Amino acid sequence: MHILILGSTGFIGSQITSHLLQHGHTIRGAARSAGNRPERPGLSYAPWDGKTASGLLPLLEGIDAVVNLQGENIGAGRWTETRKQAIVQSRLNAGHALTSALQARRDAGLALPHTVLQASACGFYGLWQDAATAPECDESSAKGQGFLAETCVVWEESTKLVETMGIRRCTLRFSPVIGKKTSGAAGGFLERMLTPFRYFLGGPVGSGRQPMSWIHMADVTHAAQFLLERDDLRGIFNISAPAQVDMRQFAHALGKACSRPSWLPVPEFILRLALGQMAEELVLNGQKSVPSRLAESGYVFRYPDLEQALTDTLTRRA
Repeated sequence: MHILILGSTGFIGSQITSHLLQHGHTIRGAARSAGNRPERPGLSYAPWDGKTASGLLPLLEGIDAVVNLQGENIGAGRWTETRKQAIVQSRLNAGHALTSALQARRDAGLALPHTVLQASACGFYGLWQDAATAPECDESSAKGQGFLAETCVVWEESTKLVETMGIRRCTLRFSPVIGKKTSGAAGGFLERMLTPFRYFLGGPVGSGRQPMSWIHMADVTHAAQFLLERDDLRGIFNISAPAQVDMRQFAHALGKACSRPSWLPVPEFILRLALGQMAEELVLNGQKSVPSRLAESGYVFRYPDLEQALTDTLTRRA
């Protein structure tokens, strides 16, 4: 397939791009700094501002599928009102622009891609303080409370209208991703959690009882390929590992993987002072997001085990 990836240069987008290239697909990446990106056989970049439908129209020519990962990094800074607005608006801008551009092609009688993969997050299911009492949330579970849950609702709805154009749409609710950046260093939330462990100061965050869904990057990329290539699948998919853990178990596994102790918890009040609402929703509470539909569809996880996922990531085998 010829695939357009919005958000192709981010932590997840860059890895999906590399994976799909290795499996014979050609990629057009939309990026603000397209001119600074090295191209290689099967991969090209085109400039796009992340919000205008007119800028997307030429990028859709000859495209079979679109992967929409565009949006501001939710963990890049304290959630001020301005920051929260940017997080939401960046996602709405991209989704609405894609929908409008596809509608314009349809009105002009031009060919449309057959598939759209739309990113979302397991934050949709809300906030739970204790893994022992938190429910397992599959794709049929209701929306929860909080900024992330509300963001996920409008994020997912931003491309819903493409389904009325006959386009197959899969919504990917990602759990926090264990993986490396294209530079080879750990990326995402793992990069931030590793810092205290390197100085022998690692341990569980907050109470340690909060549920923590996770997914290895290899399963992110393989699941994206699986959903792109299975034209019988549509709807919502939790991109989460089947193993359910709490923060204490995660910290213990991380310490073991990097040969460091896991004994010094980070107090909740420090995180609340430093991060405010962001601490409540990203680290002090969590979800049990279970990948029911992926499993039912026959997807086989590369990393169902947390310790193996962390060990292989930190020893650069994955």
